[in-house]
Amino acid sequence: MTVRLAVFDCDGTLIDGQAGVVNAMDAAFAEIGVPAPPHTQVRRIVGLSLPQAIRQLAPDLADSQQMAVVQAYKNAFRLSRENGSLREPLYDGMADLLHRLHDGGWTLGVATGKSDRGLVSTLATHGLTDLFATLHTADRHPSKPHPSMLEAAMEDTAATPDESCMIGDTVFDIQMAANAGVRAIGVSWGYHEPAELLEAGAVAVADDIAELERLILG
Repeated sequence: MTVRLAVFDCDGTLIDGQAGVVNAMDAAFAEIGVPAPPHTQVRRIVGLSLPQAIRQLAPDLADSQQMAVVQAYKNAFRLSRENGSLREPLYDGMADLLHRLHDGGWTLGVATGKSDRGLVSTLATHGLTDLFATLHTADRHPSKPHPSMLEAAMEDTAATPDESCMIGDTVFDIQMAANAGVRAIGVSWGYHEPAELLEAGAVAVADDIAELERLILG
């Protein structure tokens, strides 16, 4: 039986999570008394696992300081989720697309730099949990662009690379797909420029949900 697997990145692809990310990063650097990187730089590392992201943002900090930022970021993000201040809206039309794909026989997955807790909470908030057959996060895998998350999603669903596609907004997503031998589709509404996604190996970059659906369906 042929499997049709579509694996989505989360932040910048399914949801607009940049406000939560930059606010938590500001709070994390303030916690250790170091100026936070510009928000333009912070948006560039969305999608990486948190320790790798901090290493890229603050390579001159000592290892102990970098780990302190990692923990402070986790604490700040968790607090925003618990106190109700976190806003992670779905991009317009995304929920309908996911339902159409699911109802059309597609197997859906997520591969994200989020934590397990964060991804589960995000999907539950938007009532999407039951649509996804496989979920993989940075808690259990090397950071993108390592192919581990995507390979695990294919193993979970008995899909081959030829039966799978990866949808994402950063070069990390596109490179992960290339490393797994999977077709990569970019989206233009996230954190990296379309030209970067194409250069990294995306077969195309969608500018809206209708175009994304056409590209997924092939």
